[in-house]
Amino acid sequence: MDKLTFIEFFFRGLPESFLFILAAYAFSKTSLNHKNYIFSSIILAIAGFITRALPIHYGVHIILNLFIFIILAHNVNKIDLVKSITIAIITVVIQCISELINIIIIQFVFKQDLNYVLSIPKLKILYGMPSLFIFAIVIVTSYKFTSNK
Repeated sequence: MDKLTFIEFFFRGLPESFLFILAAYAFSKTSLNHKNYIFSSIILAIAGFITRALPIHYGVHIILNLFIFIILAHNVNKIDLVKSITIAIITVVIQCISELINIIIIQFVFKQDLNYVLSIPKLKILYGMPSLFIFAIVIVTSYKFTSNK
C-alpha cells in the first residue's frame, strides 16, 4: 500500500492523468473532445488516488489503473479497444523512461538518496518534476504532430 497525500494528488496525480488521456488522443490520432478529456482525466486521477489507498501489494494498483485508463479511453473517449491497449503500453513505457532519466538525475547529478527523497511527499513532488516535464514534453509534442487540425 502506497497512499498518496492530497498535495501529491494535485501536483502529480492530476497532471499525469491529463497527460495520459492526452496521450490516448495523440497516439490514436483522435480529435480532442474537451468535455470527455477533462472528465476522463479527473476520473483517472481519482481512481489512481483510490487504488493507491487500497490494501493491496505495491504494483497491483498500476495494473488496476491501466485497466481504468483503457476503459476510459475506449468508453468515454471513443478510442478503439485494441488502440487503447496499445496506447496504454506505449504511454507507460514513455513514463518509465521519463522516471528512469529522473532517477539518474537524482542519484548522479544531485547525489541524493532516493529512499530519503521518496519518503517525504514534498521532496518526492519536487524531485519528481523533471520526469513529469519530460513526460509532458513527449506527450504534448506527440499530440501536436498527430492531432487532426
